[in-house]
Amino acid sequence: MGHHGWQGNPPRTEAEARQRIVAAASSCVEKFGPAKTTLSDVAIELGVTRQTVYRYYANLAELLGALAQTGLEEFVDRMQRHLSTFSTPSDVAIESVVFAVQAIPRERHIGALFQAGEAEVFSRDVTSSMAVAVGAGILRRVPVDWSEIGVEDDELEGLAEILMRLFVSFLQHPADPPRSEDELRSLVRRWLGPALQA
Repeated sequence: MGHHGWQGNPPRTEAEARQRIVAAASSCVEKFGPAKTTLSDVAIELGVTRQTVYRYYANLAELLGALAQTGLEEFVDRMQRHLSTFSTPSDVAIESVVFAVQAIPRERHIGALFQAGEAEVFSRDVTSSMAVAVGAGILRRVPVDWSEIGVEDDELEGLAEILMRLFVSFLQHPADPPRSEDELRSLVRRWLGPALQA
């Protein structure tokens, strides 16, 4: 591990080095915006060379992906609380798409991927098996009976994947002209709702 620089306070472990690089990236995104932040900015913020940052993150997209992960837990908690206010399987599924499409671009860390033009990194991460398992976990914790519409517990990963792929598509390829939140909700309800009725 490179210990030169780091403003005279080198990290003790690889994990600490990564954590400090992500924190510096967060600071740079706040100062310059996601689209204008560079690995050089992050290196200057840390007091290290750009090569030191490259040792831990191969490129800016990978670093912004790590930054997005830091905001994921809070986002999942907020989505969980929102979805828990709905009482039918179709409402939960529809609102999960609408909530994600409306909230993600405004998320401080997750939204940075989109603002920096790194939506592909986001879509790759959000459709991973780990992300699908997190999505299924959210669906399991909402107060609805999925079995009433014929969805068994072991099928919730499939439903979570479909919902995630749907909101990723809306995020990567927004409508032109843009849809309002209510228009998006109506569209998703019209085409997804019937599939989630008893």
